Amino acid sequence: MVDWWYAMGMDIMLMQPFLDGGELSAPLPREGAVVESLGAVFWRFVVEGFEHIIPKGLDHILFVFGLFLFSLAWRPLLAQITAFTLAHTVTLGLATLSVITIPAAQMWLVEVLIAISIAYVAIENILRPKLGWWRIVVVFGFGLLHGLGFASVLGDLGLAQGQFVLSLIAFNIGVEFGQLTVIFVVFALLALPFGRARFYRNIVVVPCSLGIAIFGIWWAIERSFL
Repeated sequence: MVDWWYAMGMDIMLMQPFLDGGELSAPLPREGAVVESLGAVFWRFVVEGFEHIIPKGLDHILFVFGLFLFSLAWRPLLAQITAFTLAHTVTLGLATLSVITIPAAQMWLVEVLIAISIAYVAIENILRPKLGWWRIVVVFGFGLLHGLGFASVLGDLGLAQGQFVLSLIAFNIGVEFGQLTVIFVVFALLALPFGRARFYRNIVVVPCSLGIAIFGIWWAIERSFL
């Protein structure tokens, strides 16, 4: 019986091809391993970035809304959005690359400062609705904070292995699409029908900015003490 099993084993071995020097065996199949295409990775992170603004990012929505309420002229809006976008793009990239690191225990402070930034731009809309260099500097500084907030979310999602740059760019594009959507919506709902009316500032800008400021102050208190 033992001799029979031994013979069977020898026959099986003889049936297997041998590798010549330097040859590699065929890779073993990896069941369950799914490799995303570049297009799939790009689209997934664009969607994640967009969803971080709409519907998940109420604080970011209110910040962009506050920037919009500052003025109906396109130059002030473009200057603010450009400063904000450049700033959060810088810190998003640096934080994701671990050039800037915020300990998890200290992220609450970033969230508090983001809430304060929301309240600040809203209050300035009411008290000093004139575009100056200080407004741009402040918006840029707040954009740096918001970028850190974006980076924490992106870190939780996990970047696609071997496709770091693509994932980062796609996420940022999604964020920008989300911000532009907010601007287009409030423009259609408020600026188009009421922008030329004399009561626009008193009935739209001031009450909306006041509401945004209240939300920002409450979030700052909640994230600090509650």
